[in-house]
Amino acid sequence: MSRRERYKRRRRNRGSPIKRVFALTLMLTICALAVGGLAVAGWVVNVTHAAPDITHLKPAVPGQPSEVFAADGEPLGYIWSPDLHAAVTASQIPPILKAATIAIEDRRFYQHGALDYQGILRAAIKDAVSGGDSLQGASTLTMQLIDNVYLPPQIRANHNLKYKIVQAKLAEQLENIHDKNWILTSYLNDVPYGTVGGQTAYGVQAAAQMFFNKPVSQLDLAQSALLAGLPQAPSEYNPFIDSGAARRRRLEVLTAMVQAHDITHAEAGAAARRPLEVKRDPAYIVHKWPYVFDYVQQSLERQYCPKTPTDCPKVSEGGLKIYTTIDLRKQQEAVSAILAHEGGPGQPAAGLATVNPSDGHILAIASSSSYSQTSFDYATQAHRQPGSSFKVFVLMTLIHDFHGDPNQTFYNSHFLGAGWLPGFPDYEVHTAEDSYQGDINVTKATVLSDNTVFAQLDADLGPDKVRDTAYAMGVTSHLDALPAEAIGGLRIGVTPLEMADAYATLANGGSHYPATIINKVVFPDGSVDHLGDQPPKRVFSDGEAYAATQVLKQVITSGTGTAAGYGCPAAGKTGTANNLENAWFVGYTPRMSTAVWVGFPQGNIPMADGFGGALAAPIWHDFMQEASGAYCGDFPQPAEPFQGTSFFGNFSVTGGSGVGTGTDTTGSGPTGTGGATQTPTTSTTSPSQPPSTTGGTGAGNSPTSRGNPPAATNGGTGIKTH
Repeated sequence: MSRRERYKRRRRNRGSPIKRVFALTLMLTICALAVGGLAVAGWVVNVTHAAPDITHLKPAVPGQPSEVFAADGEPLGYIWSPDLHAAVTASQIPPILKAATIAIEDRRFYQHGALDYQGILRAAIKDAVSGGDSLQGASTLTMQLIDNVYLPPQIRANHNLKYKIVQAKLAEQLENIHDKNWILTSYLNDVPYGTVGGQTAYGVQAAAQMFFNKPVSQLDLAQSALLAGLPQAPSEYNPFIDSGAARRRRLEVLTAMVQAHDITHAEAGAAARRPLEVKRDPAYIVHKWPYVFDYVQQSLERQYCPKTPTDCPKVSEGGLKIYTTIDLRKQQEAVSAILAHEGGPGQPAAGLATVNPSDGHILAIASSSSYSQTSFDYATQAHRQPGSSFKVFVLMTLIHDFHGDPNQTFYNSHFLGAGWLPGFPDYEVHTAEDSYQGDINVTKATVLSDNTVFAQLDADLGPDKVRDTAYAMGVTSHLDALPAEAIGGLRIGVTPLEMADAYATLANGGSHYPATIINKVVFPDGSVDHLGDQPPKRVFSDGEAYAATQVLKQVITSGTGTAAGYGCPAAGKTGTANNLENAWFVGYTPRMSTAVWVGFPQGNIPMADGFGGALAAPIWHDFMQEASGAYCGDFPQPAEPFQGTSFFGNFSVTGGSGVGTGTDTTGSGPTGTGGATQTPTTSTTSPSQPPSTTGGTGAGNSPTSRGNPPAATNGGTGIKTH
């Protein structure tokens, strides 16, 4: 071997260890990468297997507001909801809006599968170069739908690799179940488009209403481009917040549509030059007849969320269709009748409620105030002393519980001084004019509204029985069963709606339907709650109710309520409370039972000529005359005529000077012979019937609260009734 060859061999031998080390290192690196790759692949497989299956996930469809309708189907407004959503069919969405959405969000939507691998590669390269979050921009419409509707919150909260793997798996599964058109329609129905006034619009229908005050089917190119650009950054591009950003985003969408050959340059330019033309739809925030609307919402909340009525997503976000019992013609007539008499500057306020006796449907509730003045509704929330209108419950206790004939039951009308009733030493009763009739029957005492007779009658019947009668007829406010309640001296008071409901029991021949303002509720799945089809409860026989009606008719024809007469058969009772502070007329025909209250909302303040017959009866007259229309029918003869007898109690009389045969019911005293009483101050144990919410003594004109009502009655002394 030559020297030269030996030299070359030595050089080769010196380099071989280096090569061996390099080769070994390369081999180890490849092995490590392979092992790492296998580990990563195993982790991905585990995440994929652990991810939920789309068939086991319930789509989180956005909530949608519930809509309220009058009895004739006219919309009254939407119950306020943080989410606005109304799904539409694919045919209702303009093709131009679909094209705009695809162009700006996922141009290859119809070419790729659930995942866009080209888009992912482009985004990954861009992400590697810029160090940004471009990978997030590689989401297809299918993946975005998964994100919005199907991903569990705990996964969606972390936008990491695990989240992307789960999202991709579910997207693949979704495209195996549904076609592209279904996915696009679902996306357009569920994606959030922005928030205005605390309400977020989900889906193109709600967005079109929120931003353009029109249904989505009527959107043009410029409007469609604006909407299509919102989902990427709803707050940033909101036209009500930043019109400049909204214009720039709209131009981006139009440019993308040109690039996708959906529109021409000329069409894009014309649309870009258009003003934004945004106009918020007031339908989601404006309520027709707001007092009615509030009562409807409160009734729904009590029905579906009795434990948490003020937090009831089933009502606010349940997408319900609520059909009320309100007759809009009668509603307007009620307001007109009130404002023709009360509600002006310096005048008292008034509330009216009317009920259909045959089913308990509330036909109208009206107040003299406007909702801008106060959200407090006098017709359903004002608890006030009812005065002598409460005597009807004493009358019915006599007829039903004791079979007492009011024509044959006599009491002596005279001043009842302190100590006349054992156990209540401070309880005094007298008439308003301090004029007395002597021995008169209960019918005449009703027609003339004589307190002294009814105070004695109540003492004989028992205040607890009178309270039970009031409850059975429809009164829901708490009663204390004190003697003074017989003539309207209530501690808490009652509302016009309660009194209309109670008197409706007589108008319906003795059967009581609970008053309701909701006829039916239709749920999104098509199921229906028929809340207006409640069964009646028989309280009196039709003969007993008819007997009372014959007495109460005379109140209108010849007694304290003549101002209520409008020429058709009707029955009712006046009520005048403490020092002329509250005036009432409650009356009925076979088709309507109506209660009217008049008083100052600030509290129990005396009114000029504040008798029920002078202030409340004329309102009742005007409303009933208009609301009755051509109807002027009489009460039907009973199938079971009432056969009563004379009732004899500790305070009743059997006859004497001036007592006739029991048929003289017209009376000879002056019209308006009322009475006055002082309620006892002795405390009693509250009955088991739970009290309703009281109004307290705050001013009734609070503009912010449901619960600053006209002052409720304090059950102290000095209550006068008529």
